[in-house]
Amino acid sequence: MGKRIISQRRGRGTHTYKVKRKAFRFKIQYPKKLEGEGQVIKLFNSSAHTAPLAKIKYPTGTFYIPATKGMFESQKIKFGGNEIKDGNIIELKNIPIKTPIYCIESRPGDGGKFMKSGGNSAVINRITEDSIFIMFPSKKEKKLNSNCRAIIGVSAGSGRLDKPVIKAGKKHHIKRSKSKLWPRTSAVKMNAIDHPFGSGRAKNPKSKIAKRNAPPGRKVGLLRPRRTGKRK
Repeated sequence: MGKRIISQRRGRGTHTYKVKRKAFRFKIQYPKKLEGEGQVIKLFNSSAHTAPLAKIKYPTGTFYIPATKGMFESQKIKFGGNEIKDGNIIELKNIPIKTPIYCIESRPGDGGKFMKSGGNSAVINRITEDSIFIMFPSKKEKKLNSNCRAIIGVSAGSGRLDKPVIKAGKKHHIKRSKSKLWPRTSAVKMNAIDHPFGSGRAKNPKSKIAKRNAPPGRKVGLLRPRRTGKRK
């Protein structure tokens, strides 16, 4: 009798596949209403995030954001206005073209959804009467409301991929902090009883598309793909 395949074990939610709640105890976004000036009171590392975090104090409380490259403790940052300085949180309509930004809101007031990982940034590409077009590192352009806010500069932590991971143990701890599955065994290398792609007898390079109503254990391959077939 074979064991449950990995997708079934992960879905059951055992401690092996659960992320530690302590890792994600910091809510990474800025408040809906921000005015005036704030101060960086602490910079620290979080095992669940690729960028170091900054604790910002403002007149009515504190909040956490991914730190800006070059940010330091006791640094003053401004909310709103049109001063282009690293760390300031400004509406997109007040930011000039080609300015690097990160932690960008998808809707006004949501606190930042895009470009929050270490070393990432996007740029203002085009400006129209009621919209701003952002160019992401993938060279894809996205249209956003001009009242959305973003942080000026580049997210800190860009050097995390420069040094190679030499030891398997280090990779293990990196993945475990985020509850990522590692090492991952290729499905076609498994026995037929352990995975739908197992046995290796039907090694077909074509993609397998799982049915929408397939049960856990059978729902493997491409899940809800946006498109299928040969790209023309």
